[in-house]
Amino acid sequence: MSTDSSRPTNVPAQTQEWPGRTQDMDPVPDHGETSWTGRGRMEGKRALISGGDSGIGRAAAIAFAKEGADVAIAFLPEEEQDAAEVERAVTEAGRRCVLLPTDQRSEEANVKLVEDAVAALGGLDTVVSNAAFQMGTNGGIEAFSAEQLERVYATNVFATFWLIKAAVKHLKPGSSIAITTSIQAFEPSEPLLDYASTKAALNNLMVNLASDLGSKGIRVNAVAPGPIWTPLIPSTFGEEKVEGFGADTPLGRPGQPIEVAAAFVFLASDEASYVSGTVLGVTGGRPVF
Repeated sequence: MSTDSSRPTNVPAQTQEWPGRTQDMDPVPDHGETSWTGRGRMEGKRALISGGDSGIGRAAAIAFAKEGADVAIAFLPEEEQDAAEVERAVTEAGRRCVLLPTDQRSEEANVKLVEDAVAALGGLDTVVSNAAFQMGTNGGIEAFSAEQLERVYATNVFATFWLIKAAVKHLKPGSSIAITTSIQAFEPSEPLLDYASTKAALNNLMVNLASDLGSKGIRVNAVAPGPIWTPLIPSTFGEEKVEGFGADTPLGRPGQPIEVAAAFVFLASDEASYVSGTVLGVTGGRPVF
């Protein structure tokens, strides 16, 4: 990958309508299309990645493909254009990419998602639960609507629970599950009161699942990103919060999606065969303990 010195350090003020578009971001995030070099660490594996159309999920799909995996990506139907770009990148890496537009806010949708992925890929070896919803809200707890709270929990927590529940019967010993949590679980921000609490819940869920599924030989871990430059940032925060995004980390810059994908590659590979029940922070130096 590119070295730290080549990473953008200054993010200018900007804003987009939710959920945001990668191509309209300044600078354009690095998803690994040219920066990632595969080493065969996932050769022959089959992966399902939720939220795979943009940001961290997009980078994970591309990195997995370059490491030798076929992938299925789930995404909201309105994000089909971004998903098609991921499909193109995965195909160029010589692997299969199955597009599965899904709103995961029901158990039935997650059951169908897993069944469709298994049918298309011929099985499943790794699951990345990455889909999430966040919306910065100012004004304290009284400013959070019931609708937003329900959407955040349904997308972040319930969908993860249902996705993994549906996938477990298809996973064999040696398989892996990884959940995207966040630095927000450890350093919560008031404008993300609801989102931060879901990420703490997911850390707890991950630890319990690692214990529950360990006897089946299935590893479960979490990746906790810090300030990562994805479309969620300009589409959920005001310009004043976007400007200089990530500059307050010890490394002094925001992270790129491909830098988080590297953690998912490790956890899904055989190199992590004795790693389960842990949170791997990709935070630019912020603590995750």
